[in-house]
Amino acid sequence: MRKKYGIGPVGYGANNDKGMRHDRNLTDDEMLADAVIDLKAANKLGCRVMRVQMMMSPEAFARLAPYAELFDVRCGIEIHNPETPGSDYMQSYLKLIKECGTEHLGFVPDFGFLAVEPNRPKWLKALEAGVEEKHLLMAAECRRNGVPQEEAVKMVMEAGASPAIMDNIAGMYGFVQFHDRSALPDLLKELSDIIPYSFEMHCKFHYLGDDGKEASIPYEEILPVLKNSGFDGYLICEYEDEMYCGGTEFTRRMLSLERKVLGS
Repeated sequence: MRKKYGIGPVGYGANNDKGMRHDRNLTDDEMLADAVIDLKAANKLGCRVMRVQMMMSPEAFARLAPYAELFDVRCGIEIHNPETPGSDYMQSYLKLIKECGTEHLGFVPDFGFLAVEPNRPKWLKALEAGVEEKHLLMAAECRRNGVPQEEAVKMVMEAGASPAIMDNIAGMYGFVQFHDRSALPDLLKELSDIIPYSFEMHCKFHYLGDDGKEASIPYEEILPVLKNSGFDGYLICEYEDEMYCGGTEFTRRMLSLERKVLGS
């Protein structure tokens, strides 16, 4: 493909699963050995970056440095909801990255952590399942105000919500959680602080309307931060196909949005 089209793979998405055994979690030594196998594959494919998941402990990740240098593949810990660059856990990675003093360890931020509105596909599917919008709005307000998940569930159920709302609430408090828009400046500052240590960014998108905007992630405010920072890594379009539409149209819209904001 590189010879014919001049393009090829750049990012290898390693799956660092410590729960591969039924009887116990993998040790740091086993996680490291598994990651080295991925590094070899990434090198063979010609990938310049390898996404590492945060199931690999900071200590094991630091031990990956000499192997990343040997195979010349930059390894980045993915910053994914519910973590942010400034969270204690991500800061523990940053501390070791700085101590290692290598250019081959860093981060791969997933922009889902910058969401400021509820996940649109989950919202639409809840409505289709019979959940009333007033109950979705109540759940979203609970999330914005920091109400604990168990308490939020109790409140909406006592208000007469359909049990079908449970998946939506789980998402709001889990991997598609969102922040109040007032938190965005601080989150963008956290992103700016780790850009020098970032190799690849995941432009997560779930739903882009006819207006060409992502419904929950404010790319009009995120992308200028990268443009003005001198970031020279990769932007990867990452579509979560929760609408089961195949993603072709949404990907086209996402690329159009990126070109518009970045001026390219």
